[in-house]
Amino acid sequence: MTNGSALKKPKRFYKTVSVSEGETGWHVELDGRTPVTPAKRKLALPTQALAVSVAEEWEGQIEEIDLPTMTLTRMANVALDRTPDTRDALIAEVQKYAGTDLVCYLAQGPTELRDRQEGHFRPLRDWASREHGVLLLPTEGVMNAPQPPASIEAIGAFAAGKNDFVLTGLGMALGLYGSAVLSMAVAEQELTALDAYDISIVDELWQMEQWGEDDEALRRIGGHRRDALALGAWFEGLATGVVA
Repeated sequence: MTNGSALKKPKRFYKTVSVSEGETGWHVELDGRTPVTPAKRKLALPTQALAVSVAEEWEGQIEEIDLPTMTLTRMANVALDRTPDTRDALIAEVQKYAGTDLVCYLAQGPTELRDRQEGHFRPLRDWASREHGVLLLPTEGVMNAPQPPASIEAIGAFAAGKNDFVLTGLGMALGLYGSAVLSMAVAEQELTALDAYDISIVDELWQMEQWGEDDEALRRIGGHRRDALALGAWFEGLATGVVA
């Protein structure tokens, strides 16, 4: 039997939330004190804009602190506590997704669906090739199409050149989109995070148009869109004054 007390949310223990600049970046402050991550590091962000967004999550907690809803705070904890020690694994994950990237796989039919996919996917493949030297080859169906090793190396170099906060965002984006190219495009503000999510489910949305909407699928999509909005806020917050 589940212990109900283990599921109890902590009470909001602070009255005021603010942001201040400190030695390690922009600090979120609760009643003038900076909270710490699970590894006891100060909750400090590389830009004021991102610190303000994280502070808004803390301000939004009313009587209890619901950490699962505080996506930016959880991402900050990961960026500070875990990413510095897992950079190589995250970079390898970006390369793995590029090897089987969503934007390379087109439906064999119907033609309308394939054309809709390619209408979204091809401009992104072209952008990745033009701007980052990541040339990925499309294929139809589910058969794996090996990608040029130089492109996999290029996307690894792209990820390796990002700081821990951007790399953390890329890691979240991979799981949300199933695509390294979409993740790159959002990180570089070529696409909004929400538009990228809708592109990632273009086939599912097309199927809904043909056969009708499913309540369970709509709930799942709604949850993912909320995650996309948080991811967009993360990258937007990092866009100005990112530090290495």
